[in-house]
Amino acid sequence: MEVLWAGPGPLTAREVVDALCGRPLAYTTVLTVLSRLEKKALVRRARAAGRAYAYRPVASREDHTAELMRAALDAAGDRVAALARFVGSVSPQEAEVLRRALESVAAESGPLPPQA
Repeated sequence: MEVLWAGPGPLTAREVVDALCGRPLAYTTVLTVLSRLEKKALVRRARAAGRAYAYRPVASREDHTAELMRAALDAAGDRVAALARFVGSVSPQEAEVLRRALESVAAESGPLPPQA
């Protein structure tokens, strides 16, 4: 995924192998991984030159990371505790980014109903 996210566009399996310089992976191994990523809906493929396919990520690295964070939160037994621990682990700068993001979401969705 790192190679596909860093690429200038869709990449063939050969281009992925070439981009993995220093990692001796067989072409067929890379094809197998790309096929599995496609089955998991993480990449899409389209016919490239000849018989080859070109692969591209379905989502950006940031969107994928956000989805992983949502999945982890969904798996937490206590969402509030998990969120509190996460917020307690971020830097002051990251906390400020979170605060601004929450304010933006709140402004878009309007005021919350009173809690009982």
